[in-house]
Formats: sequence, C-alpha cells, structure tokens
Amino acid sequence: MLFWGQSPTLSAVSIKHEQIMSDTIHKDPLHGMTLEKIVSYLVDYYGWELLGQKIQIRCFQHDPSINSSLKFLRRTPWARTKVEQLYVNTIQSPWAK
Repeated sequence: MLFWGQSPTLSAVSIKHEQIMSDTIHKDPLHGMTLEKIVSYLVDYYGWELLGQKIQIRCFQHDPSINSSLKFLRRTPWARTKVEQLYVNTIQSPWAK
C-alpha cells in the first residue's frame, strides 16, 4: 500500500507490468498459431481444391496432404507468407464461419 508522497518500489511496478501484459489480448492474429493449425483450418474451411485455386502451389493441387504441405511451406518463405495472409484474411472476413 502506498501512502501520500511515496513512490512505488521497483518490484511493485514490475508486478503491475506483468499483470497488464498478461491481461492484454494479442492483436496479432497469428499469435499462438502453428503452421499445422493454420493449414488444417484452411483445408477445413476451403477444401483442397479451392485452396489450390486460391494459392497456386503444387502441394495444394497435386496429391495434397497436411504433411507434404507443411514440409514445403517450412522450406519456402514466400509460400508460407501467402498461406498466413490467406488465413488472416479468412478469419477477419465478415463472412467467416
């Protein structure tokens, strides 16, 4: 407890800062999402055929699977960026399920 004219101690300030940080909601929609969760969500939402049309990469169009897609996306930054952007656009869409 603080009295008039006293300043908080460093430990009181750091505890308050930790409480504020843990109470805030992350504004990054990718926070806490693994690539596997993102790909699985997009496959459930669009299906492989439409996903292959939206993002034209071979791992979505020819004999698609979660595992082969993850291997490709982890090695190919530009493709991963496209997948992450589609995920963000999909969940922020007013028509999202």
